[in-house]
Amino acid sequence: MFQAVAGRINFVEHISSRQNPLVKRLRDLARERGDSDEVLLDGPHLVQEALDAGLEVPVAAFAADAAVGRLASLAAACAARGTRVVTAPESVLLMMSPVKQPAGAVAVARLKASTVNSALADGAPQLVLLLDRVQDPGNVGAIIRAAEACGATAVIAGPGTADPFGWKALRGSMGSAFRLPVASTQSLGDAVQTARAAGLRIFATVPRGGTLLAKAELARPSAILLGGEGPGLQNELVSTADEGLTILMRQPVESLNVATAAALILYEASRQRLDVPVR
Repeated sequence: MFQAVAGRINFVEHISSRQNPLVKRLRDLARERGDSDEVLLDGPHLVQEALDAGLEVPVAAFAADAAVGRLASLAAACAARGTRVVTAPESVLLMMSPVKQPAGAVAVARLKASTVNSALADGAPQLVLLLDRVQDPGNVGAIIRAAEACGATAVIAGPGTADPFGWKALRGSMGSAFRLPVASTQSLGDAVQTARAAGLRIFATVPRGGTLLAKAELARPSAILLGGEGPGLQNELVSTADEGLTILMRQPVESLNVATAAALILYEASRQRLDVPVR
């Protein structure tokens, strides 16, 4: 696809038409992945993270100046892995990228999601987040990022939750979704039963009346149910839990953004598992 000459990269393939089939492929993938194992990567950071995680990257498109600019080494790394590497002018890259101001690179990677069973089997003691109707993909991505940072073993997305592998969620997770087991399920109730059978204690986040976060025993194998941005957890899911979990808040605040709540819970679980004393 290219050859290096005196520190420069000479690309053979250049796309100049907005009607090129690759443009349509990327735009379709940005709108909806469906059951495809392909994911859209927007920006050089995600492309690099995908390569570092060992993912297959079938195609990557770069800004026209990538041959001599800051993206040259990334383009070369892609090509060295067998990626179809193309360049395109800004007007075409704008059509390929789902954002208004592309960062100069957009690519396709192949990524297999975990199953619920495999996600629950990974790590010991398990620390799993179960997401109920978390509709904002940015929140989903932030939760996955926090989960990896705090040593969680998996994230499971239930019905009504944004696609964890959609481009917006991937940007939010900043590569964590490539490393942390992430699964989707059509029934969180079934996932709860599977988690309980695997020996996990089920916690449901509730605004009041649950065990205060600092007093909850989260060093044990645990699954945390988190509800969406507006309605919170469905009552039928709360009723399946072994224990409610409440984050202490000062009035008049009654709720937190779900990604913020997840980060607080994950941090406390991580602290307990590392046996770090509270001063």
